[in-house]
Amino acid sequence: MKSQRNFTLSCHRTAILIGGSALWAQGELTRSGKRKWPGPYLYAKIRGKKEEIMNYLKTLTDLYRLKKNAKLSAKRMKSLQDGKLRKLLRFAWEHSAYYRSAFEDAGITEEQLDTLPLSCFPTIDKQKFLEHFDELVTVPDLKQEGLRKFDAGEAVDRKPYQGKYHVVHSSGSTGKPGYFVYDEDAWNQMLSGIIRAALWGMSMPRILKLLIKRPRIVYIAATDGRYGGAMAVGDGIRGVGASQLYLDIKTPVTEWIRQLKEFRPNIVIGYPSAVKILAQLMEDGEVSLDVERVVSCGEPLGASLRSWLEKIFGTQVVNFYGASESLALGVETDPEDGMLLFDDMNVIEVENGVMYVTCLYNYAQPLIRYRLSDRLTLQAPEEGEQPFTKAVGLLGRNEDVLWFEDGRGNREFLHPLAIEGFCIEGLKDYQFRQTTKDTFEMYAETEHGASRERIRQEMLRQMGEILTGKKLDYVQFYVNFVNEILPDTRTGKKPLIFASNEPSVLTRLLSAK
Repeated sequence: MKSQRNFTLSCHRTAILIGGSALWAQGELTRSGKRKWPGPYLYAKIRGKKEEIMNYLKTLTDLYRLKKNAKLSAKRMKSLQDGKLRKLLRFAWEHSAYYRSAFEDAGITEEQLDTLPLSCFPTIDKQKFLEHFDELVTVPDLKQEGLRKFDAGEAVDRKPYQGKYHVVHSSGSTGKPGYFVYDEDAWNQMLSGIIRAALWGMSMPRILKLLIKRPRIVYIAATDGRYGGAMAVGDGIRGVGASQLYLDIKTPVTEWIRQLKEFRPNIVIGYPSAVKILAQLMEDGEVSLDVERVVSCGEPLGASLRSWLEKIFGTQVVNFYGASESLALGVETDPEDGMLLFDDMNVIEVENGVMYVTCLYNYAQPLIRYRLSDRLTLQAPEEGEQPFTKAVGLLGRNEDVLWFEDGRGNREFLHPLAIEGFCIEGLKDYQFRQTTKDTFEMYAETEHGASRERIRQEMLRQMGEILTGKKLDYVQFYVNFVNEILPDTRTGKKPLIFASNEPSVLTRLLSAK
């Protein structure tokens, strides 16, 4: 109790210091050029920020409580996880028409909800999720068609749907993306999870010391859609009172340099392929930053790239693992220790090489044994280790960046996720292949009976707009149609960008002609 009281006092002091320092910057300058202390004006302004400060205190308190789970024994962690699971299963039975029917079809009775192993419950994949969306959710005002209209009609920002639901869409290649919805409670629990991951290995006193300095955080990724990473990082940064800068992967690199020099971030978060570009700018002397922490997310982080990033930034790289279905899945700070999975927030299973996730904190849209395409091997914690299950050999999406060069030697990149969001009726799948320093090809797989000429024209139009925004008007590209786009035989994943010397690619192209 004493430590809890001391922590609460520290949180209050930090909140007042952060609130005061923010307003101090707004004070008037004296003739000598020094900042004038606003006196009673400052305290009046702080009182006016009461809600913001209270939210900040709640964020820190929730983080403190969640961090304590890392000190549990493996047995107590298992008990905590099972308790949350049983509560979720019963809630789904009582409030979700889909799960009630699916459980009954599997022969599961209400009496078995508290004892039956999770492996006995039915699984669900994205296709089934989309087909039964309206029956799966547990709140009557959530409908898939309403979410699509909201996504299409509203400006892309962090504004919740109906003022209370945070909507994340999966970046897919089909015409209809999946929508994953978090109510306020689930969203706040998820934020605590990603903040814990970003600050993994730091004690609460060290975290408070960091926050008092009001860190400047840059997030480098796809930021122009309802991507979970951009939305969660933005709200998380705001929750801890830090300053933030978004760098979109579609923005020209010259604009990156200008904004980075002006903002001077000391914490970097983003896709490893995008963070790699920032590190290259630093190595080339284009920008100079004093970075305290780097958080990699959204893509797998290779060991060699991680080592190089840590050398360039001069600090540890935290590898964060999340998905639209559950934005807080795990964290890795040491490759030798492996990825630690957040067993206090999810249940992750692997059966016959297939991964399933059950999100334990989302009750508005329960996901129970939802199939993910990532591949991993699970390893139980050993005696004396932290009580989290380890993910060994995690394989997910890992894309290259396309680099182009004009006739004057100027180089510009095109990130794969900037070209991943095509939503065209009849377009089933697509890939890219760079052919020269200023040309690339687009390969498209279409649905049966779809108009290829209409799809071709729409792909050309959308890609032209993307290239114009990146000042890549000189780049030429072509659309070719193929019978089938196959996954990489080594990883089971479909790379958005493939190398021209891949045997499976050549076979596929020949079969399409």
